Amino acid sequence: MTACRAVRTEKPEAGRQATAYRSGMDVDYPGFGTIVIDGSMFDHDVVIEGGVVRPRDKGPSKGLKARFGHTPLTAAEDIPWSKPQLVIGSGYSGRLPVGPDVEVAAADHGVELIVVPTADACSLLRARTPSDVNAILHVTC
Repeated sequence: MTACRAVRTEKPEAGRQATAYRSGMDVDYPGFGTIVIDGSMFDHDVVIEGGVVRPRDKGPSKGLKARFGHTPLTAAEDIPWSKPQLVIGSGYSGRLPVGPDVEVAAADHGVELIVVPTADACSLLRARTPSDVNAILHVTC
């Protein structure tokens, strides 16, 4: 984990463009419940698509919460398939359930799916540019 920087907590604006980096994305996971992207702290799950940050809309998957014990990530959500890789940060302890339909959809779209705890996902994203990878980052569990 990286040290928490003094930043403001905010909801990402629709279509907010993350800074374009030549070497990697500016993404940190200071700990349970928060993620820092380009100096802005978010207290909810986010999606990064082509460098654009938006909130994750869990609505389409909420009906499966009882089955999984947690709202899973399912293919019913607006998943970004536009890059060759999709990194899913599965939370502090790696407990975000990823539905098997997501794996099928990734294969159908020709996208490599990488599911790792969120701290590891941030490390991967710091080594990649937004033109190479999209991400879904879960900030709790």
